[in-house]
Amino acid sequence: MPEVIFAGPAGRIEGRYQPSKEKNAPIAIILHPHPQFGGTMNNKIVYDLFYMFQKRDFTTLRFNFRGIGRSQGEFDHGTGELSDAAAALDWVQSLHPDSKTCWVAGYSFGAWIGMQLLMRRPEIEGFISIAPQPNIYDFSFLAPCPSSGLIIHGDADKVAPPKDVQGLVDKLHTQKGITITQKTMPGANHFFSNDADLLIEECADYLDRRLAGELADPRPKRLR
Repeated sequence: MPEVIFAGPAGRIEGRYQPSKEKNAPIAIILHPHPQFGGTMNNKIVYDLFYMFQKRDFTTLRFNFRGIGRSQGEFDHGTGELSDAAAALDWVQSLHPDSKTCWVAGYSFGAWIGMQLLMRRPEIEGFISIAPQPNIYDFSFLAPCPSSGLIIHGDADKVAPPKDVQGLVDKLHTQKGITITQKTMPGANHFFSNDADLLIEECADYLDRRLAGELADPRPKRLR
């Protein structure tokens, strides 16, 4: 798994990158939790998501947002981190011009950044949002949400209360042309303490079903 450094809007960005053997393989970008609360690309859930996509022959990248590890810059309350994510996708696409589709997976703060990236990049055809925080972050930009995806969270989450996540899911369920799959994990908290393996199993099951053509609107998504 090569360590990589690529140019970002605030200086260099540090990442871990594993290209697929297939030239036109889909791309997966994994986004880590809040930089000011210990979030890094080496978070176990981020690490496991990386390998989940890699095992399915995606070209896969996880990286540190600005100011974390060897990534330059300072925390920017989401605006700069979204620019970092866009730069990361640009960098992978520059190496894999034959890749036409992409997935984004984010955990907590990373889920918020991932959903914003989804709105700006029509090539993103699927998403996994783990423990998003609509009680803290504004998700009203999903109007409409352009892609089908999974929202997965725990019913014992005190950081992102289930009623707030449910409100976000209910709002997305009213939108036509996409399929939002929701999984609520009994007893799981925001950190998925003792539940991380089951979390990855649920995400992997969802991804496998999507790759088999299930759980998404059959209409093709318009590319740029």
